[in-house]
Amino acid sequence: MALAFAAAGIWLYLLFGRGGFWRMRDSSFEGRPRPPAPRIVAVVPARNEAAVVGRSIASLVRQRYPGEFHIVLVDDDSTDGTADAARSVAPPGLLTVIRGAALPKGWTGKLWAVSQGVSHAARFDPDYLLLTDADIVHPAGNLAELAARAASGGYDLVSYMATLQCRTPAERAIVPAFVFFFFLLYPPAWISSARHTTAGAAGGCMLIRRAALERIGGIRSIAGELIDDCALARAVKGRGGRVWLGLSAGTRSIREYATFGEIGSMISRSAFTQLHHSALLLLGTVLGLAITYAAPPVLAIAGGGWARAIGICTWMTMSAAYFPALRYYRRSPLWAPLLPAVAAFYLGATVHSAVSYWRGSGGKWKGRVQDG
Repeated sequence: MALAFAAAGIWLYLLFGRGGFWRMRDSSFEGRPRPPAPRIVAVVPARNEAAVVGRSIASLVRQRYPGEFHIVLVDDDSTDGTADAARSVAPPGLLTVIRGAALPKGWTGKLWAVSQGVSHAARFDPDYLLLTDADIVHPAGNLAELAARAASGGYDLVSYMATLQCRTPAERAIVPAFVFFFFLLYPPAWISSARHTTAGAAGGCMLIRRAALERIGGIRSIAGELIDDCALARAVKGRGGRVWLGLSAGTRSIREYATFGEIGSMISRSAFTQLHHSALLLLGTVLGLAITYAAPPVLAIAGGGWARAIGICTWMTMSAAYFPALRYYRRSPLWAPLLPAVAAFYLGATVHSAVSYWRGSGGKWKGRVQDG
């Protein structure tokens, strides 16, 4: 009975006391900044992204933005023609491609590339910087929306969680839970609230006020961070800045995860970093996930009496909380009761992340070990 009450209590708290994180809604809106529109430079770090970067840069080229806009792509030692793929879709004068310098000690590869891009962007004297990834495709009004959002709320950092691809069997099974678990850790309502210290962002699409970035010491202040988007949000909010995060159905990642192994590697890359490389926190996570996600279905199937009844009710509550994420990704509600199995997959990836870190190969991405 104690286990049943513990699981039920956890889900009651998650449902009613965690900022309504499970309410998955498209947060994009039709907005344009008031004239004069701020100057914006997009900074795109790219390492061997020839397969996707053309579509990403093309979406930035097509932005219906009423102000000055420029794109800086940092080619981070690519060997696949990434720079040429980017140049092929951009008219002269709109895109600058710079070759990244050698990675210095103490920096992650992405942040070093971003830092170089930000430094180059300074010559355009931007008011804001759009930090975006090479696999993100933006709807034509995205830049104007982000600038209008920042101005309307006085935000120093606004970010859209891009909609991930959900086509392959592995993506359909695992991807909706990615946003569900991310928002559970970083409830958007708490991020935008001055009453909460919680800060988070989605690295694929972040518009940051240049003055706010300079106030925290620039990208150098988070140089070694693997979960760089949330680290940036923490730094901005920690210095009194305002941060906002929402979902955008139109802002899409075009990176495909064809297999469960590829998705597992994506999760594993930063999972143990989230636990501050602590074996004790890893043990607590295993126990916590077991009580939260495994106990309700086990009690519902194998329990008896009141324990079984509570297990069934808790499993139904869990499924109801997961349903909005499935609806957002246009998945059948019949997937909702399978959240415990999906949670087990994420737990396995987290354990793999810890083992990789202990073996000196943590955070591996594009041939670089960044968390060893």
